[in-house]
Amino acid sequence: MAVSYEKAGVNLEAGYEVVRRIKQHVASTSRQGSMGNIGSFGGMFDLSCLGIKEPVLVSGTDGVGTKLKLAFAMDKHDTIGIDAVAMCVNDVLAQGAEPLIFLDYVAIGHNIPAKVEAIVAGVAEGCRQAGCALVGGETAEMPGMYGDGEYDIAGYTTGVVEKSKLIDGSKVSVGDVLVGIASTGVHSNGFSLVRKIIADAGLSLEQEVPEFGGRTLGEVLLTPTRIYVKQVLDVIRNCDVHGICHVTGGGFDENLPRVLRDGQAITVKEGSWEILPVFRMLEKWGGVPHREMFNIFNMGIGMVVVLDAAEADKAIAILEKHGEKAQVIGRVTEGNKNVTIE
Repeated sequence: MAVSYEKAGVNLEAGYEVVRRIKQHVASTSRQGSMGNIGSFGGMFDLSCLGIKEPVLVSGTDGVGTKLKLAFAMDKHDTIGIDAVAMCVNDVLAQGAEPLIFLDYVAIGHNIPAKVEAIVAGVAEGCRQAGCALVGGETAEMPGMYGDGEYDIAGYTTGVVEKSKLIDGSKVSVGDVLVGIASTGVHSNGFSLVRKIIADAGLSLEQEVPEFGGRTLGEVLLTPTRIYVKQVLDVIRNCDVHGICHVTGGGFDENLPRVLRDGQAITVKEGSWEILPVFRMLEKWGGVPHREMFNIFNMGIGMVVVLDAAEADKAIAILEKHGEKAQVIGRVTEGNKNVTIE
């Protein structure tokens, strides 16, 4: 035992226990191409086994942001890892890439093995949903850096796509339609405003809100980010997808134009999908202008697929087969990369 290090606030034995605890979770994410075991200095993946002629690797990294503050307040840590995975894999999916590997980074003030295990169990669940392998990570005990009971989590993923099938928005044309796929809630963006609204309105995370069907405010807000990988890859395999948008920070205004070319714009038809009750309540509690909500939150649409109008029904049928709520929510028009909400 490193006694001197423990006196400085770092418990190496707790770190070893974490590794023992999370091995089963890591093993549950194994997939074709996975190599090696947890404990190596680097995570490995055999790309040659996928049979891709011209592989393009697409990588993404992200965190969960201040949604973590809700996890701390509720002392619930088994879903926040799903959010970390979702924020990364949904991003590389937007280029048409299938996520292959994931690595996580957890920094914590004091290593509590059961808490770290819960976090990593969530990461493993997210990886299983996305079909990618958790090939490594890091748990850093950093006394004095984080407050009591606090931690941070970030993730990294690499996916692959055949070069000829890379989705980069170059095929998006005026007249294409936007198929929106429902979100599960606020996902993992906008929580600095969410927390301010809650504090200013004197709300409690434990209180039940009638509009939420008996669920507490905290339960609704902590709902994990939806992972869209398997269902959208199915659409890509069966339809000519021109563009994909992951609706994250900046809502519709920041994300939808990212698939457009010069001279193009987007018109979204409000009322073509269900705006979830959580957004209605946040708008009401916070006195947020309605149009501004679309510039902050996903408003009930977590992912958008852009394709020719003739293929919309086919894409929607595939998504519904996977249990998703999907519908045409708008179209590509002429303009200057602006978003209009009708």
